Parts: sequence; structure tokens; C-alpha cells
Amino acid sequence: MRALLQRVTRAEVRVGDRLVATIGRGWLVLVGVGHDDDAKAAHALADKVVHLRGFADADGRMNLSALDVRAEVLVVSQFTLFADLRRGRRPYFGAAATPEVASPLLDALGTTIAASGLRVVTGEFGAMMDVELVNDGPVTLWLDTADWH
Repeated sequence: MRALLQRVTRAEVRVGDRLVATIGRGWLVLVGVGHDDDAKAAHALADKVVHLRGFADADGRMNLSALDVRAEVLVVSQFTLFADLRRGRRPYFGAAATPEVASPLLDALGTTIAASGLRVVTGEFGAMMDVELVNDGPVTLWLDTADWH
């Protein structure tokens, strides 16, 4: 799984005119699922999102986790994180998981994060979404479970 974490002061997802999800201070997690990903990858990514020290302490250093600051988490499916751009000018998405594989793994990711006690909301899988955010810092971090699980 690949994730782009953005520390936000607020974020929301809309599908058309409908507000689907909104959070205050926390992580916006844009997630791509690869065809080789499994429940182990979802749990490893969830653990990283919950425990990653990406929030500032009283001295302004990133020493606090999402748990420490009671962050909210917005998980949004984004298969385009698996785009292969090495050849040509059109992205190739052959490494991205099918919806039948990706959707349950995204559900597992959200459920595992929520089990830590954090508030978790999600975008709408498979929909054309408008994502609005205010990046705090800005802090944007790239995670790829293939690198560490």
C-alpha cells in the first residue's frame, strides 16, 4: 500500500454537492492499494498512521503522534498513487489493485485506525471526489508498505 499523509488543520470530501466526510486537525491519508497488498499491509500502514510522530510538541518539534494529539483521520482511496509514469505520457495503472481487492483493504485500514480510539472518516470508494484541505506546515509524508513490512 502507498499513502500520502498530509497533516491538516481541516479537510473534507465532497461527491457532487454532497458532503461525504470532514475532519478537523489530523491526517488526510490518500491511499493506493497495489495488487500484491494484503491485510498485513493494511495493518502495518494503520499502525504507522496512528503512531507516526508528525505533530508538534510544545517546542515545535514533531514528537507527538496522532494518538497523543487525538487527531482525526480522513482516509481517501487514490489508486493513482500506483501510476507508472516511466514511459510515454499517459499514466499506466497496472500495479493498482482491482476494486474487489482494494475496497476491503481500505475498510480494514480505517477499521484498524479506528480501533486505536481515533475518529476515522472516509471518502467514497470509486466515486469522483473533490478533496479540500488545509495542509498544516505544510507537512506531507510518503509511505510505502513495500519498504517496511
